[in-house]
Amino acid sequence: MLIPTMTLPKPTLEDIEIHLLLEGVYQYYGYDFRDYALSSLKRRIQSFMQLEGLANISALQERLLHNRAYLERFLLALTVNVTSMFRDPSFYNTFRNQVVPFLQTYPFIRIWHAGCSTGEEVYSMAILLQEEGLYHRCRIYATDTNEKVLQNARSGIFSLKLMQEYTHLYLKAGGKKSFSEYYTAAYDNAIFRSSLRENVVFAQHNLATDSSFNEFNVIICRNVLIYFNQALQKRVHQLFYNSLCTFGILGLGKQESIRFTSYEQHYEEIVKGEKLYKKIAGA
Repeated sequence: MLIPTMTLPKPTLEDIEIHLLLEGVYQYYGYDFRDYALSSLKRRIQSFMQLEGLANISALQERLLHNRAYLERFLLALTVNVTSMFRDPSFYNTFRNQVVPFLQTYPFIRIWHAGCSTGEEVYSMAILLQEEGLYHRCRIYATDTNEKVLQNARSGIFSLKLMQEYTHLYLKAGGKKSFSEYYTAAYDNAIFRSSLRENVVFAQHNLATDSSFNEFNVIICRNVLIYFNQALQKRVHQLFYNSLCTFGILGLGKQESIRFTSYEQHYEEIVKGEKLYKKIAGA
C-alpha cells in the first residue's frame, strides 16, 4: 500500500528573495537571521523597504551588499528592541523572593542577559541585586547581536519621559527605595548611576551562530525566542542548558516556555507561570 506523503507549500517568489537576502547578509557580514520566524521577519523587511522607498527585495539586497553603512539601519529594523525596565513586575518579585535566597549561598554569581537590547532589563537586574546586597559579588554579561543597541545600553541614558512608568513598575516589582535615587535627570534624559554598570560586561554575541563562553548561575533571555523558528529555538535551548551550572536558573519571557522542548524534563518551574526554571541536578 502506498503511503501518501505530505507536500510542503511551494515558496513564493518573495520567500525565495528573502532567503537569498538573508543568505547574502550572513555570507558577507556574518549576521545570521536565516532561522528567524519568517512571518515576523517578512513584516519587518516590508516595513523597512517602505520607509526606504525600495520597490523590491532585490533592490534592498543590492544596496545592503554594496554599502556597509546601510547595514546598520537594516539591522535596527530587523532586530526587535522593544523593552522596558522591570517589565512584568511579578517576574522580578519572584526572582527577588525565590531566586535571591538561593543565590546568596554562592560566593560569586555569573549572570548572562542574552539578547539584552538597549539594556533596560540589565539595569533592572543590577538595581535588584544592589538592593539585595548581592551585586558586589556578581558579574553580569549583557549580550546582543546588534552593536548599536549595545552602545545605547552601555551609556545608561534613557528618556526622562519613561521614568514615571518605570517607577510604577519598579514599585510593583518590590523596589525598596525611591527609584529616582538611581538616576540623574539632565534635560530630557535620565542618566543612570555608573555603579550599576561596574559589574556589567556588554558584548556582542549571536545566539544563532556563537557558542557558550562561560558557565552561569543565571541566564535571562526574555522575549527573544519568540522571534526564532523551531530549529533555532532548539539550538538556543541547548546552548542555555549547556551553559548553566547544576541548579542554575533560566528566565524566559511571558510567551516563552521550555514545554515541548527536549529539555522540559531537565528543569523544574520555580513558581508556576513566572517562567523561571531551575536546572535539575544530574539531568
